[in-house]
Amino acid sequence: MAPRRLFSVTNQELREDIKAASIEVIGTTVFLLLALGSIQSAKLSVVATQGAGVAEFGPHSLDHNIYISASAGVSLLASAWMFYRITGGLFNPAVSLALRLIGQISTIRLVLYFIAQLTGAIIASAIIRGVTPEPFLIKTKLGENINLVQGLFIEVFCTAILILAILMLAAEKSKLTPMAPIGISMTLFACHMFAVSFTGASLNPARSFGPSVVGGFGREHWIYWVGPLAGSCLSVLFYLWLKHTKYWRINPGQTATDPSESPEDPVKRIEIWCALMSRANVDQADVQNPTLRCVAWLDPIVSVVRCTGIDPEAGGSAWPRSVNFIPRKK
Repeated sequence: MAPRRLFSVTNQELREDIKAASIEVIGTTVFLLLALGSIQSAKLSVVATQGAGVAEFGPHSLDHNIYISASAGVSLLASAWMFYRITGGLFNPAVSLALRLIGQISTIRLVLYFIAQLTGAIIASAIIRGVTPEPFLIKTKLGENINLVQGLFIEVFCTAILILAILMLAAEKSKLTPMAPIGISMTLFACHMFAVSFTGASLNPARSFGPSVVGGFGREHWIYWVGPLAGSCLSVLFYLWLKHTKYWRINPGQTATDPSESPEDPVKRIEIWCALMSRANVDQADVQNPTLRCVAWLDPIVSVVRCTGIDPEAGGSAWPRSVNFIPRKK
């Protein structure tokens, strides 16, 4: 994508930004309606069996946490695949900030996306409150024995991991980019598995803001803004370092699909070396020559094999001696 100007935009660009933001409202609503609706369903099941106190404050069972984590991941997978070709399928102000910092979207689109994502979160939360039984249980809260600082850093680190997955799988273009929603959704699932018991696993200011507008703000609400936005900046710093150091040179060919670029058959390599060694004609002086012994450490696969067997030059007769990786004497 070409660099966008900071504030000055043409009428055409502004119309496209407004159109994208309008669709982002719908995308964010769909994503959070699925994700938060699943959380409300899980919480109401706990209310029915263990009471409202346990449903709201825990402790929750492992099955409960896995259900919520999987719901978040699958909801993102479905929503991102529906909308990523239209708006990018961001659904998260922390993601929008990261894409602005790397120059992927303009400042105007960033502001419009912020508004769109918060609006979508409010709409999804209001729908859930209107169509599901009370109590309203989708607000993010700190878990038992988790203080504000701990909750803040959990949100920072988990959001940074999620944003890094988005930058490397979606912003960085490769043959695997169309499959990016799978990797990103699995990352969200993993982050939820870690954070859901401690902070509710927001990782998204809109996810916490919408339910708070509908159900009331708590004293810890600020960490669900500071944590994800700080995590976004942290991830961008690492991404910029990777780009500056040309990370693609470190381990090239990782998206190749040509079978000819696969490693050679190691057994065939051993057979070739054995055939060469069986023809070697060396004396004790050659064995002691450090130049001739270099094969032993040049090839770690071959270095654990002793070449004994049949001498092809002797008409198939048994070759009585072993050669420990000595190249053929010239």
